[in-house]
Amino acid sequence: MNTTQVIESAYDLLNRSILYYQGQPVGTAAALGDSVEAINYTECFVRDFVPCALVFLMDGQNDIVKNFLQLVAKMQSQQRVMEGHERAVGLMPASFRIPMEGGAETQPSADFGDRAIGRVAPVDSAMWWMLLLRAYVVTTGETQLAYQPEFQSSIRQTLELYLKESFETSPAMLVPDASFMIDRRMGVYGHPLEIQALFYGMLSTAQELLLPTPENQQVLINVKKRLQTLRSYVRIYFWLDQRRLNEIHRYRSEEFGTEAVNLFNIYPETIPEWIDGWVPEDSGYFVGNLGAGRMDFRFFAFGNLLAVLFGLATEDQSRQLMNLYLERWDELVGAMPVKIVYPAVTGEKWAYTTGSDPKNVPWSYHNGGHWPCLIWAFVGAAIRTGHRHMGHNILEMAMQKLPQDQWPEYYDGKTGTLIGRRANFHQTWSAAATIVAHRFLNDDASEKVFQSIIFN
Repeated sequence: MNTTQVIESAYDLLNRSILYYQGQPVGTAAALGDSVEAINYTECFVRDFVPCALVFLMDGQNDIVKNFLQLVAKMQSQQRVMEGHERAVGLMPASFRIPMEGGAETQPSADFGDRAIGRVAPVDSAMWWMLLLRAYVVTTGETQLAYQPEFQSSIRQTLELYLKESFETSPAMLVPDASFMIDRRMGVYGHPLEIQALFYGMLSTAQELLLPTPENQQVLINVKKRLQTLRSYVRIYFWLDQRRLNEIHRYRSEEFGTEAVNLFNIYPETIPEWIDGWVPEDSGYFVGNLGAGRMDFRFFAFGNLLAVLFGLATEDQSRQLMNLYLERWDELVGAMPVKIVYPAVTGEKWAYTTGSDPKNVPWSYHNGGHWPCLIWAFVGAAIRTGHRHMGHNILEMAMQKLPQDQWPEYYDGKTGTLIGRRANFHQTWSAAATIVAHRFLNDDASEKVFQSIIFN
């Protein structure tokens, strides 16, 4: 297929995936394959809809994005009890479906984790909703949508939940395993990077869209304070390069008092063998997680790329991250972009980290699999750092395989040469991410949408 045919194929899938409620488009189904691996992939996922929404905004199809934002905001109060436990106001659903009874639509039904594997609440959904609201406002200029009372209430309720005081001493946000894109047990409990990047983007959005009313005043004060401390914290303590690795290697442990250097009591013995010599000079990245006595040295792609897009990374850190991709292209990109985490956990560590999850076997799914849906974030980061050639290279690789492989959800193998063993075909966000990446690189008219997903 040539480029035009690939994009036409992607658009065909995207347009066929649109879901309607009361005659109005409100979202997109996650996948359209004849044999869907997971039954809820016929639903609209908040996270998955984001790249689809960016395409619609580029094409001036603003109604579907607006309808989605309004519907999800209304659903915020729909479900609060699971297993007898009443949840806090402010959570947003992971997905929703449009049930049919006797051939007629019924009220949209939201999933707040009560139908999900593991019954874990979707922490990232409200963050993505708020980021998409900003993208809509910046692209269309309809600021009044965000100023509507119901939207202001949703923003405030979410912030009150996410900024609630706890026993945490860190400005980073504490979450359980499986509460974001890594939606199965992967040892990412604690302070995963992806959540910190999304949290930063959400707080930045709130500063722009939350009106300075008396009702919002204290929330805005808390947002500003948390935003500053979170930015400094992640930039300093999550960052890893050769200099930082040498510091950790020579750490003294069991330090007490205010003069301690090893603040989190990281033991040098926990540095994995694979990382010795893996980070080249003038390269670096944000580690996957950080907590007391724990540093997860794995490279998580989405969190790092979002850190670049949202300005959580400094300009120099962003440059060094792209240098790492250049130097470690085979490990981090391979034959099909983009590897979600490197390296995979194997052996006994795989068993106790994933709970012997048969879907997360080494180099598959979220344990080292390759995800085309991340292409849009990679291309966005490449453009922002002045590496458009890297964006073109990664897009060309994807376009050569995705249509002929029927737009799979993910790929397996150390280099991503195998179609995911349990991947869904005709995956909507694989197609949408390809369109977004192509438009970012080749269509000047997409500039406003590109600007809507970055922060200075």
